[in-house]
Amino acid sequence: MIDTAAREFLQKPLIARFATLSPDGYPHNVPVWFMLEGNDIILISDRKIRKVKNALQHPKGTVTIGGDISDGAGYMIQGELSIEEDPNKAVTHRMIDRYESPEKAAEFKELWKNDDIIVIRLQPVKVVKVWG
Repeated sequence: MIDTAAREFLQKPLIARFATLSPDGYPHNVPVWFMLEGNDIILISDRKIRKVKNALQHPKGTVTIGGDISDGAGYMIQGELSIEEDPNKAVTHRMIDRYESPEKAAEFKELWKNDDIIVIRLQPVKVVKVWG
């Protein structure tokens, strides 16, 4: 589903935009950290946040990544959403390490050690190159 060029692009630690559908029918679109795991897009979130509630109620979502001239490309990935536990915060720690320096990562890990963080998995059904 995700071709070689997209896979290479998605290795960059860019900020993605994650859209879910709110109960009122409006899109709920927020900036998020992401990483590619196999063909899936992985996000992390506090369990109590609106995007998690939306994903549980309507398990479809869209991630857009890139699109600025400096990014060199941009992709929209639509897919099915599932919520997973992160019992030892292994995924959370990998995500923090992807985006932060070792010193800053240690601070985030300490800061978030008692937070109820879950994993949102987006299994792509459609990948569209929107720029580049």
